[in-house]
Parts: sequence; structure tokens; C-alpha cells
Amino acid sequence: MERKGFTCEAVEELSAYLDEPGWMRDFRLAAFEVYQSLPMPSLRDEAWRRTDIRPLQLDSIGPFLNGNHPSPGSPVVEPPAEVVAPLLAQETGGILVQVDGATVRCTLSEELGAQGVLFTDMHMAVREHGELVRSHFMRQAVPPTAGKFAALHAAFWRGGPFLYVPAGVDAGVPLVSLLWASAGRTFSHTLVVLEHGAQATLVTHLESRVGSGQALHNGAVELLLEDDTRLQYVAVQEWGSNVWQFTHERARLGRNADLEWVISSMGSRLSKSFQTVELDGAGASARMYGLLFADGSQHLDHDTQQNHNAPDTTSDLLFKVALKDRSRSVWQGMIRVLPAAQRTNGYQANRNLLLAETARADSIPGLEIEADDVRCTHGATVGQADEDQVFYLMSRGLPRPDATRLVVAGFFAEVMDRVPVLGARERLQAAIQRRI
Repeated sequence: MERKGFTCEAVEELSAYLDEPGWMRDFRLAAFEVYQSLPMPSLRDEAWRRTDIRPLQLDSIGPFLNGNHPSPGSPVVEPPAEVVAPLLAQETGGILVQVDGATVRCTLSEELGAQGVLFTDMHMAVREHGELVRSHFMRQAVPPTAGKFAALHAAFWRGGPFLYVPAGVDAGVPLVSLLWASAGRTFSHTLVVLEHGAQATLVTHLESRVGSGQALHNGAVELLLEDDTRLQYVAVQEWGSNVWQFTHERARLGRNADLEWVISSMGSRLSKSFQTVELDGAGASARMYGLLFADGSQHLDHDTQQNHNAPDTTSDLLFKVALKDRSRSVWQGMIRVLPAAQRTNGYQANRNLLLAETARADSIPGLEIEADDVRCTHGATVGQADEDQVFYLMSRGLPRPDATRLVVAGFFAEVMDRVPVLGARERLQAAIQRRI
């Protein structure tokens, strides 16, 4: 379908094409009004002053209205076999494969289905489980008012996984989602809802090849954990180097809920990500791990928030970054503790490894403490590869490239070990080797 700009007519056309219920169409139109009312982020905004998006020609990219169907009757585009094959080779509870937001494969084990687990694409969820989705979608975690790109996402979102686990169900076998981008613009939405006492593991992959011209991914992730739940969520991002990525991601944790959140960001031309954990219930705990590796002229900007809104909560963040060539990373983190959130334990750390003198890492940790019985600390380091370690390995007969590769692998090992799915871990290891 011919590319169009971001307009009210395009919103209506997208909703009609997807055969959505009226409430979702109205939601999109209201979000587009929010988008139009908000200014484009600029270097004058504190959250954006280290990330220049002026070269992005947003209107020339436009929305993608009809998924991966280039024209009526044309064959569905399939992702490359070498990308899908590793997903099929591992044991999973279900697999969702999408191209440009359109589903080409969706499976769920009979065992999980019999227990009431829902794992499908967002559009199917809207049509078949409308009330469940409507009560959670962009209400509790990422509202359209979260920012200019959050509003644009709410108006034009397309595809992404929906995972619902009923109360008391342990969906421990990993569920895997792959979004392959072939058309140059994607708006995937991830929504996870765990009811009281539920458990799950979800691994998402976001990938594309390098294309011509600018491409866009504008995504959102909502992780909603009720009391006594446990979620392992892993997101692996390997966009092509022409992709501009903007994401708003937020998790809300009830009483004694437990979240392990691992992200890997190795692709894109520029990435700006807002990642937030809200510890709403007493006893909630969250661990956030990041693995970032940039080269060329890549720019990766991650803004993290650990918000302690209840007493006896714990958060732990560790982001590790390796940079080559002229690449740059920005990490800005904040631990916030409300007055009622006594006995909070919060920690954040950012470790940066520079593999070239022309690379640059900016680390801005922060604390906002309004309670008096807390333990909150932070730290950040920037340094080059340890030449003593490299020399030691070379003295044992390894060439310098191999020695450097081992040093970098060791640097990332602490985060890599947190990836709960072997297939995803192997994929990340291979990506690191290619970068080095």
C-alpha cells in the first residue's frame, strides 16, 4: 500500500483494515490528538539533550497500514529461514512470529492452553479477548500521554505479543516472540498480564536487515504483575543500522511480585528507550540487566527509572556497555523512593568498556529519596580494555583479536548468565563475536 503521512485519516484506515472494535478505533483517534498537541522532543528537553533526532525525517517514513501484504493477493513475506530456525530448535511453550506486525506463525502448547494461558498477537487478542485487553492496554503502564512517541505509538501500533497467565498458573517453559521488519517501519506492542500467583518467561526478538533510507521502530512494552507473581522477560534487539528506535517500556509490580528484566541492544542507527519499573506493592523486587554493544556511528540512549512506591521493596540494575569506532552511549538512571516506601533497597550500576579512543559513554546516575529508612546506592565506570588481561592471553599464544574477544566476552558474562533461555544466550554470544 502506498506510504502515507501520519494523519487522522491514516489512523482510521489502519483501524478499518485491522477490523477493530469501535473502542480501539476511538482510542487510536484520541491518542493521535495527544500526538498532535505535543511538541517534538528537542535538545532543550532534559531527557533528550544528549540525543539529537533532527536528522530523522519522520513524516517521510509514515505508517505501514497493511502489515506485510504489499498488495491484495500477494504472498505473505516470511522472515529469513536462518532467523526462525534457532527459535524452532529450542523447547518452548509457544512461538509467535510476525513480519511488520502481521502474524505468520503462532503456536501454544496444549498443556498451557488447557490451563487458560493466552499467547497470541495483539490484534487477535483485541478481537477475541477485547474486555481483557481493554482493561489493561496503555492504561496502567504506558499511557499515550507519556510522550510524543508514546502517543504516536498509541495511534499507529501494529502487532506484538500478548501474554496472559491466569491466577496460580506456572507457565515456566519459555514463550518466544520474533518480530521481523522488512518494510522499514514497525510499531510493535508487548502486553503481559500475570494474575495473582502466576509465573512466566517471555523472550522477544526484534530484528531486521540493513535497508536503504531511514527506518523506524516505535514500540511499547507493558508488563503487569499482580501480587505474588514472577516474570522473566528478555528482549533482544538487533535492528539494521538504518533503524531509528523509540520505545516506552514500563513494568508494574504488586505485592511480593518478582521481575527479572534483561535487555540487549546491539542494532539500530539511533535508539532512545525509556524503561521504568514501578514497585507498587510491599515486598516487590526487580532486577534489570542491560547488554549494549555499539559500533560505527551508533547512538544508544537508555533512560531508566526504579520507582519505589511501597515499603520493603528491592531493585537492582546493572547495564554493561561496550563501544567501538565513533559510537556513543547515554545512560541516565534514577532511583526514586516515596515517603511511604520505608526499608527500600535500591542499587544501580553502569559499566562502560571503550574499545576505541573515538567512542564515548555518558553515565548519569541519580537518587531522589523521600524516605529516611533506606539503602540506595549507585555507581558508574568508564574505561578501556584491560591491557594486562589482553597481554596475559597473548602470552599464552592467542592473537590480539582473539584475546580482545575473550576479554569482552568476560566483561559481558555477568549479564549474559542472566539470560534464562539457552537459544537467546547463544544468539547474543554470536552477535558479540560478530561485533568484535
